[in-house]
Amino acid sequence: MKEQQKRSWSESIGARLVISVISALIVAVNLNSFVQAGDLFPGGFTGLTRLIMRCAWEFAGVELPFGPINIAINALPALFCLKYVGKRFTLWSCFVIVLTSVFTDLVPSFPITEDPLLVAVFGGLINGVSIGICLYVRITSGGTDFIAIPLMERWNVSTWNYILAGNVVMLLIAGALFGWESALYSIIFQFASTQVVRVMDPDSTQVTLLIVTGRESAGGVCAQIQDLHHTATLVEGVGLYNGQRCVLIYSVVYVGEVRKVTKMVHQADPKAFINILRTERLAGNFYRRPRN
Repeated sequence: MKEQQKRSWSESIGARLVISVISALIVAVNLNSFVQAGDLFPGGFTGLTRLIMRCAWEFAGVELPFGPINIAINALPALFCLKYVGKRFTLWSCFVIVLTSVFTDLVPSFPITEDPLLVAVFGGLINGVSIGICLYVRITSGGTDFIAIPLMERWNVSTWNYILAGNVVMLLIAGALFGWESALYSIIFQFASTQVVRVMDPDSTQVTLLIVTGRESAGGVCAQIQDLHHTATLVEGVGLYNGQRCVLIYSVVYVGEVRKVTKMVHQADPKAFINILRTERLAGNFYRRPRN
């Protein structure tokens, strides 16, 4: 019951509102402290926005505001996400984008450190945390997430590293235009951010469960797994230790569901043996919780 309450809170309007404000504020502070101090391009559409602003200043002498550009270049991927993920998810994510744009123009700049390596590493970690807490409440901070998540939903594969590769290409262009040092540090920033997002995204990683239980308990164990909308495959066998007949239950669940599944399985069979294996990739039908 406690787990169900936790999940329902994370998907409530109040939770999404609070996390949206916190995430947008973290991004704004990060941009105006670490990113600006290191003269970095943080990747994604935020980095593209900074690249456009830098080009306008360097080549035309025009200082452009962050907010309107960031909102404009997020419009097309938002429509893509609206089609393939859903209206509620997209609208909440657009809300985060607008807040981020407003806060970035309002929050004053205050450099914390001038060491470029510290700026790249800790700025990337902070950026990843801001994205990760959004994913926890099943929204996103926009940008390339609008592309990564629909692809993840359709292909059952984690796309964060592919997005990283795309960001590296953009950063190389920035390096060719404005110098390689900032671009290379920006790649470190983006790498650190991507790894944090991969860890924090509750839907990016799956695990394989191999559960050994008694024949009389197998039905109850499977019922517990089905309560999470997953299914299982049963294989009958014989335990070599005691010579008794048993059932091997094979199933795949989200990594964030492991503790809950383990608890539920042991409620059905306190003596059940569970082996948990990391799943690298899935092909075929797998239930994905709707982000919308």
